Amino acid sequence: MNKQTEDAQEIAEIITEDSKDTGKRKFRFVKNIPLLIAEICILLIAIGVLYVVTTTTREVDRKNIDTDHITINEEVVEQRQEETVNTVKGYRNIALFGVDSRDGELGKGTRSDTIIIASINQDTQEIKLISVFRDTYLNLSNDTYNKCNAAYAKGGPEQAISMLNANMDLDITDYVTVGFGGLIDAIDALGGVEIEVTESEISHLNNYQLCMAEEMGVSYIPVKKSGKQLLNGMQATAYCRIRYTKGDDFKRAERQRDVLTAMMNEAKGASVSALTDMVNAVLPQVETSLGVNEILSVLGSVAGYDVVVSDGFPFEENRTGANIGSKGSCVIPDSLEENVIRLHEVLYPEEQYTPSKQVQSISAEIEEQTREYTQ
Repeated sequence: MNKQTEDAQEIAEIITEDSKDTGKRKFRFVKNIPLLIAEICILLIAIGVLYVVTTTTREVDRKNIDTDHITINEEVVEQRQEETVNTVKGYRNIALFGVDSRDGELGKGTRSDTIIIASINQDTQEIKLISVFRDTYLNLSNDTYNKCNAAYAKGGPEQAISMLNANMDLDITDYVTVGFGGLIDAIDALGGVEIEVTESEISHLNNYQLCMAEEMGVSYIPVKKSGKQLLNGMQATAYCRIRYTKGDDFKRAERQRDVLTAMMNEAKGASVSALTDMVNAVLPQVETSLGVNEILSVLGSVAGYDVVVSDGFPFEENRTGANIGSKGSCVIPDSLEENVIRLHEVLYPEEQYTPSKQVQSISAEIEEQTREYTQ
């Protein structure tokens, strides 16, 4: 890992909110959260690993996780056992986590500040990315309720995966975790990414660049105009970190998915050497349950993959925010049941989905515990 990447790991949130851009907001969902790069995990899976296998000697850090400790709701297990040819055939869901790790530790004890469900249709090569907002008030899979990112800190990837399965009726068993850093080098290796920058984002983008440049002891190139343009690694990373315009952390998560999609588009036309450089920048900070053969089985035809859905959970029309006692500002699903129905319609083109009794019970408990804070 080069000096630039090492220094990038020490960057902390030191930007002061610009009151003119933010205005008055009833709730702030995220405070002082460093940029975490789980969004590039799917790029690693769908493109980079193939080049690692064929052009480099590096190996993915594969971790064996105890599947006996991963929760899958009983009704989901029964449904999967009964299915032969159905709507989920050909789909594979993988949990992507970004953790605030400054010492290389990617397991239990670190909070997953970025959580994404990557749903890959191996038949059509379509990818759907669903960000699970880190402050969402959910069951941590052990009948305790808190911000969902606490699950990774308390029980590592096993509990974090169980949290997703328990609250959303999923059957995920695989994951990829990425530590802080590497995004600047990865984007620069691709020659930059095309991003639409708005006028309101320019000052914040440049302020983040200034802070990063000072911490890293490097220069930076200010963004001077709005519109679609090629951003280098420093600029694109600063863009991902913006959370002071309208939309707060919801918009920030959208920016990160936009950069991910732009990286995938650039990677499709990149040279082998550029992709190799990108992968080498990311691999030292990756931990996964997937083996090379499993990854290759997911890959299929690399060039054919497309991101067709990019959204956030809970969905915009079915969520609110409130301070939940000692737990602070949380994102609350107005109805977990309704959000899960929508999630399954998005991930699998089903006309109707009935949440399990477990999800119905969790949904009722969330409503009961948060009612006094949301009224």
